[in-house]
Amino acid sequence: MRHRLKLLALLTIFLSTCLPSSALNLEDEKEKYPVLWSMKTELDRNFAAMKNQGSSPVYFLAYRALEGEHTSVSGKWGSLSDRSDPSKFRFAQVELRVGSPKLDNSHILRGYSDNSVHVISDSLPIDNNDISLRTILWRLSDKAFWMAQKRFALIKANKDVKVDELDQSDDFAMEQPQSFSAQPLTYNVERGEWEEKIRRLSGVFNKFPEIKDSYVRFTCGAQVNYLVSSEGSCIQDTCKSHIVSIYADTVANDGMVLWLFDRFEANSLTDLPSEEALQAKIEDMANKLKVLRTAPLAEPFVGPAILNGKAAAVFFHETLGHRLEGHRQKDEGEGRTFKEKVGTQILPDFISIIDDPSRFKLNDTELSGYYKFDDEGVPSRPVTLVDHGKLKGFLMGRSPISGYPHSNGHGRCNYGTPPCARQGNLMVVAEQNKTISYDQLRAKLIEEMKKQGKSYGLIFDEIAGGSTMTQVGEPQLFRLYPLLVTKVYADGRKDEMIRGVDIVGTPLASLEQIEAASNETQIFNGECGAESGWISVSASAPSLLVKTIEVQRKQKSDEKPPLLPDPSIVQTGAQANTQERKQ
Repeated sequence: MRHRLKLLALLTIFLSTCLPSSALNLEDEKEKYPVLWSMKTELDRNFAAMKNQGSSPVYFLAYRALEGEHTSVSGKWGSLSDRSDPSKFRFAQVELRVGSPKLDNSHILRGYSDNSVHVISDSLPIDNNDISLRTILWRLSDKAFWMAQKRFALIKANKDVKVDELDQSDDFAMEQPQSFSAQPLTYNVERGEWEEKIRRLSGVFNKFPEIKDSYVRFTCGAQVNYLVSSEGSCIQDTCKSHIVSIYADTVANDGMVLWLFDRFEANSLTDLPSEEALQAKIEDMANKLKVLRTAPLAEPFVGPAILNGKAAAVFFHETLGHRLEGHRQKDEGEGRTFKEKVGTQILPDFISIIDDPSRFKLNDTELSGYYKFDDEGVPSRPVTLVDHGKLKGFLMGRSPISGYPHSNGHGRCNYGTPPCARQGNLMVVAEQNKTISYDQLRAKLIEEMKKQGKSYGLIFDEIAGGSTMTQVGEPQLFRLYPLLVTKVYADGRKDEMIRGVDIVGTPLASLEQIEAASNETQIFNGECGAESGWISVSASAPSLLVKTIEVQRKQKSDEKPPLLPDPSIVQTGAQANTQERKQ
């Protein structure tokens, strides 16, 4: 399976900030919770009938719904390029299981490509009409029931003709039911004010003729997540978000497209950066692209490097995080790199790793991987994955593995795919008394270059994300996509920015190369795509000195840069000539 991590606003979603809440009492509050009431009523009706029907009766049923409301404004070159009126959507997902927790229709069918058919999804009406909502859920439940009967028969036959699986754990973990309701959310934004801001901010790029394309976008919205289950869980959770996204790219003379991106997200409008701060960010981004456009092309290289905090965070997300997701440990198609390494040393003893989706902020930065309950109705909680270099455990959803019979609150999905164990807020923590300042880390980099006889080393700054392969039939590789890379010379020459670099490697070898960590932490907020869909995540880490890292050339286009200058440059030149003639 190839998994990808990328910056969140490339696919804008609205997650992060749950408001104060209280336990849910649904029975007497139909008017207050109309969607949840309809879901619960229809689930109870269908489950009561289905648990006694078919050759394989239903033993578990869950309904999920996602409701969102949002608006956005985008601008290019000082004008609005897109404007969406407030819009609303709802989606529903039915998860239906037949058989028993020991063996059910979610079991992997070896030799079959589609192993996600124990859930089924569709859109829901946006009106709170009880009959309309329940009709969609009834139809989905009926379809899911017959699909489950067929699939479960195939699974039992499949097990009869295949060798025993290495991990004989149950297919599903029953958990304690949860009851929760968040306060209703409203978002009121003066769009006209933001339209003017977007015009002004996007117009800043007009001062930089090297920029080929750019945008500035403001998005705000509110989201409601609903869950009811036959176990008795009844959850209505809410979140809202305000996001400013900035993007720009340029084209080098050899056709390589170079781009930078940044985003700022906050629960409150007042917590977003000021217009002056955003303008400064835009100018800094444009100036960096101007340098990158003429920077020398990187060569393949193996040697020492510093992964600055964001790059280090993505490094751990790709090399380790995906391989510690619990369901991969019993999938016969997975490489299971760390399955038998619990209790062994996999990192230096000054490094620990925790995944804590219950944490809302780190160093005053809101974390995109925050949630109160996972998508299987289990409360979020911190999980220690690595303690002083030793592997301690795995991220668990409700698919048990040997030695880990229950969820630890990491079952996640988008509305169209079944939940599985996923990362939330992955935190790489260096033991404080063994960290050093960044200047000392850089000095150690130069010392390592000379020790290895290398004329230079690399520093990786901003990154676009990465991808990794974990299946047993594929090479166990990861690949990171840096945006800003600096070459540091051993002989003291001035640092030089380079372009066209991808970091590549294998996890076991790469994790052994970490030599030192800085005493500061940086945060990457983004979106991760895997078999349960695109979800919001964060990763945080100190800057790291890596003894050996391998880079390869990035793929590039063969298209030439634009033949003519853009109209703003032509207009500026014409105005200058007119002024000269007048003088």
